[in-house]
Amino acid sequence: MKSLVLALLAAALPLAAQEVPDLDRKLSDKIAATLKQSGAPSASVAVVLDGKLAFVRAFGSATAETRYAVGSISKQFTAAAILLLQEQHKLSLDDKVSKYFPALTRAGDITIRQLLSHTSGYEDYAPQDYIIPAWTHPTTAHEILELWARKPLNFEPGAKWQYSNTNYVLAAGIFERAAEEKLVPFLKAKIFTPLKMESSDDCAVAFPYDAEGHTRYAGGPPRRVAREAKGWYDGAGELCMTAYDVGLWDLAFLHKEILLARSYDEFTREVRLHNGDATNYALGLQLGEFNHIPTISHSGEVSGFLASNTVYPTRNAAIVVLTNEDGISLIGPLTTQIATILFLPPEPAAGEKETAQVKSILESLAKGKIDRALFTANANSYFSAQALTDIRQSLAPLGKLQSVTRSSESLRGGMTHRGYRVVFQKKTVSLNIYAMPDGKYEQFLIVE
Repeated sequence: MKSLVLALLAAALPLAAQEVPDLDRKLSDKIAATLKQSGAPSASVAVVLDGKLAFVRAFGSATAETRYAVGSISKQFTAAAILLLQEQHKLSLDDKVSKYFPALTRAGDITIRQLLSHTSGYEDYAPQDYIIPAWTHPTTAHEILELWARKPLNFEPGAKWQYSNTNYVLAAGIFERAAEEKLVPFLKAKIFTPLKMESSDDCAVAFPYDAEGHTRYAGGPPRRVAREAKGWYDGAGELCMTAYDVGLWDLAFLHKEILLARSYDEFTREVRLHNGDATNYALGLQLGEFNHIPTISHSGEVSGFLASNTVYPTRNAAIVVLTNEDGISLIGPLTTQIATILFLPPEPAAGEKETAQVKSILESLAKGKIDRALFTANANSYFSAQALTDIRQSLAPLGKLQSVTRSSESLRGGMTHRGYRVVFQKKTVSLNIYAMPDGKYEQFLIVE
């Protein structure tokens, strides 16, 4: 497999590099520094830009071939498989569960669409963010459904949104009854093989380059941790793959290569509650935005692994971040850091001076001091004696100020609005700032 993966990388990257020749320079050092600061063993990153796979790099102990458990990113593949069956007229998203599993709780009132959108009411059998003893013993989808999908519902179908892995174990079971074949072999035949996603498979199938999972207890060092036993995440989080493979999937998603256009519309359409309230969720996909740029995303977590996959459809782009340690905040900050570099205008030279000034003000506030000449009358009224005391006392435990990075900039009310990401030794906070045309600060809010 190693030679094949490297050959594929060699084929994909030079073409993209012609479009963004300095992308590696812009991203690699920052990603490596963020990984080092986190203490995690490794991360693998893939970036789709302008409809091309533009960047694939491994950091820490990983190589290009390293395969990670992607957790709940698997859910979008389960949803895609069901949409493919709908195209073949073997099922419908509006079929009732009772057509396939009539004995389950309220099966005649719940649809496949509600399973895929987490609006069914079935209780989640795996809400914990650490491995519990039960998960170290093999199970089956049948056992999970017997224990969890026969319980009373947590709410009326369609009345609320609540994340539940039970929904996807059941969805996979419905797929297999309708298709009369197993889910993962179908995914390999219809998605992975056509897209040359050579590493993608059930995590129960071991590969030579599989990453080892790690966890962390509070601020302690990374510790090896066991994986869940076979059978716990069928349809909900059972897949392993490289960042490169997730990038190939994102390319196909953006180009609408696997499903029909109408299926992609179903795939990405928000499912609303019966009363019209938003869920910000489609079918195995979270809907959101980054700095007003629409996003279609999903994260994943299983024991020892965290993963994130974010598509930016209006930018014809995607960012994939895979790591082999849970219990830390890494995939979110890395994704934001990369998106900032890709989509936000670079900070001008003058901005570097502003950032240096912001850092200096923070260092003074941490000591309970302020240079009032830098602020407007309104801002000075905000920084009362009580405010300065509270700010000093809350910043002191955070340790040394390590970095200040601008995350956004816009105009409002005749002022420049800037957001900053501020990293202290023990915590990261945000700044919400308004600057007047003469450079004085009308607002300087520290948000934890």
